[in-house]
Amino acid sequence: MISTQIESSNNKQEDNKIIKCVVWDLDNTLWHGVLLEDNHVYLRDDIVNIIKTLDSRGILQSVASKNDCVLAMNKLQEFGLQEYFLYPQINWNSKAASIQEIAKLINIGTDAIAFIDDQPFELEEVNFSLPEVFCINVSQLAHLLDMPEMNPRFITEDSKIRRLMYISDIKRQNTEKEFVGTPEEFLATLKMSFTISSAKEEDLQRAEELTVRTNQLNTTGYTYSYDELNHFRQSESHKLFIASLDDKYGSYGKIGLVLIECQESIWTIKLLLMSCRVMSRGIGTIMLNHIMNLAKNNNVRLCAEFVSSHRNRMMYIAYKFAGFKEIEKRGELVIFENDLTRIQPFPKYIKLQILN
Repeated sequence: MISTQIESSNNKQEDNKIIKCVVWDLDNTLWHGVLLEDNHVYLRDDIVNIIKTLDSRGILQSVASKNDCVLAMNKLQEFGLQEYFLYPQINWNSKAASIQEIAKLINIGTDAIAFIDDQPFELEEVNFSLPEVFCINVSQLAHLLDMPEMNPRFITEDSKIRRLMYISDIKRQNTEKEFVGTPEEFLATLKMSFTISSAKEEDLQRAEELTVRTNQLNTTGYTYSYDELNHFRQSESHKLFIASLDDKYGSYGKIGLVLIECQESIWTIKLLLMSCRVMSRGIGTIMLNHIMNLAKNNNVRLCAEFVSSHRNRMMYIAYKFAGFKEIEKRGELVIFENDLTRIQPFPKYIKLQILN
């Protein structure tokens, strides 16, 4: 019998407010004064410490400001803060529109964004247009670092360099825009190295973080705690794999996680997820092909669970593209099976390492 039960201790990610990006206003928020009106503006007390602390916790930051872009960026550079803000939106658009653009460019949901401003009107406009955004009046700034939403459970090695990894992504994207050739030819220029390994104890903090932070490319949308993942890591009836990716621009970090329940004649993929930053790199297909080869070599049936979260349709498509067929449906839970007769070869543009 195929095991389809989802552990009752799991929680939908939507139940937990995870802030991935803090978006700052500038005038009378990041600094005192109005850039276009005052002769001098100066940073708020402790603002540098707050920005650097959020950065060290793996929380990205950006800007949504109604301002002159060149003057504002020059001022941020003068203060030594320009490098901390990804995709700053400094224009005369509504703050809600700027926040939506930031979310799109970083590739996160607007429900993972906090917005800080000094103007009640701006906060109310964002709250009305994007009620899922966590709006914070700058008067609360002294308490910002103590807010639960700003304190991830673990600060991993990937967390500490998250902004730098996004900066590398921007370089890749700019290069890709200028590249003349097919997508496969561009990927070949990246010299990618993809590693799949059995999760070790030192991987578990990042593994939990992946289940909490990843919802677009997550096959079930459920989270697993450190202790649960540690149990699966040591269990003879489960396999827990973690994946990392590197290329000529640097490391993407640990970007994928797979949990498989192994019964005598059936393996079931309970969870397959990957970071949104590798969506266009074909990583999902490579991970699935590896699992399919393992199942075939062990002479077992291979099934997979899928729960639609209305944001993870890409993972449904990944299963279908890999040859999985729907065999059962129980409410939101879909069970796929792959007959393992058509396993695609690994792409030539990537170097694959399999570690025990």
